[in-house]
Amino acid sequence: MLSTSFAQALPVFVQGLLLCFGLIVAIGAQNAFVLRQGLRREHVVPVVLFCALADAALISAGVLGMAQALGRHPAFAQAMALAGALFLAWYGWQALQRARRASQLQAADGGPGRSRGAAMAQVAAFTLLNPHVYLDTVMLMGSIGAQHPEGLRGWFIAGSSLASLVWFCGLGFGARWLAPLFAKHRAWQVLDGLIGLTMWTLSVLLLRHALQGA
Repeated sequence: MLSTSFAQALPVFVQGLLLCFGLIVAIGAQNAFVLRQGLRREHVVPVVLFCALADAALISAGVLGMAQALGRHPAFAQAMALAGALFLAWYGWQALQRARRASQLQAADGGPGRSRGAAMAQVAAFTLLNPHVYLDTVMLMGSIGAQHPEGLRGWFIAGSSLASLVWFCGLGFGARWLAPLFAKHRAWQVLDGLIGLTMWTLSVLLLRHALQGA
């Protein structure tokens, strides 16, 4: 029974892990700010925890809220699965297009150091005032996570939350090692290529799930 449960939970956990990684690993203001704080060694712990906990809360709200809505409307559940598969296919194509171009992530110095309150206000703005955050976490990840049976949704949330925590810890605490890497065009091209292929794989799996429920 335990092996069967683990065999069911592991793919769901990995799906959440890979999906979250694919969505949050991007050149943007939030990642640049966390990298900057890590380079300056300023308020790294609260900044990293805020980003990771915000993602976990939004993903949990999305999965649990979407589960209620999709449970009442099975046809809507299938439509959201199809829409999610199309979005992932498009996102994967975008990532592969980015892989063909030169890009880099650099943390601007930004002048003198900030107080903890100022740093937290800024990371909160980067996180919560970005509409794409809600599209990615509440809508997309929420609708995909809600497709799973009730007993497996927690594994999807756990995988997603772990991906967010690992990413932001890496940016914040590994900034001095990661900054030179992320300043290289080739590193982002390889990363975007991997993200594109991962998103296409998840899209195919989600599409198959949607068609099986038809």
